[in-house]
Amino acid sequence: MTVRPIVRFPDRRLRAVAEPVSVFDEDLRRLASDLADTMHAAPGIGITAPHIGVSKRVVVIQVPPAVEARTYVNPVIVWASDEMIRHTEGSVSMPGVTDDIERHARVRVRYQDLNGAGQVEEADGLLAVCHQHEIDQLDGLFWIQKLSRLKRDRLIKRYEKLLRTA
Repeated sequence: MTVRPIVRFPDRRLRAVAEPVSVFDEDLRRLASDLADTMHAAPGIGITAPHIGVSKRVVVIQVPPAVEARTYVNPVIVWASDEMIRHTEGSVSMPGVTDDIERHARVRVRYQDLNGAGQVEEADGLLAVCHQHEIDQLDGLFWIQKLSRLKRDRLIKRYEKLLRTA
């Protein structure tokens, strides 16, 4: 079990676009395992390689009642429903603060597994929200960018206050 240090907001690496994975080897499996261990320790229900400072398009998600974490390599949303939902979101890179974000209620995600095989997954509810949140992160879009400027500024002030009192 390897828990890696998490990159904290406002680190610029959280705004960088992650690189596609082209080599499916033991290093990739180790990265996925480390991501799962780090996510569990945080704790969180989703994490990307950029959250630990690795610029690779790798996501690990474990939404209850899932028994095991699932790894998504090079994930892309290929369809999203017109229906929208609001859900409370946060980040392992900005612990202690959350806010409601509007996202698509259902999505279809195309990705590769750890062996490089192509897969497609349909998701709704919280899992759909997680896919959108983590894929945004891979694209350099940190979740608070989805908030209005006023809400974002207030949330950042709350986060900075938490850091000062910690």
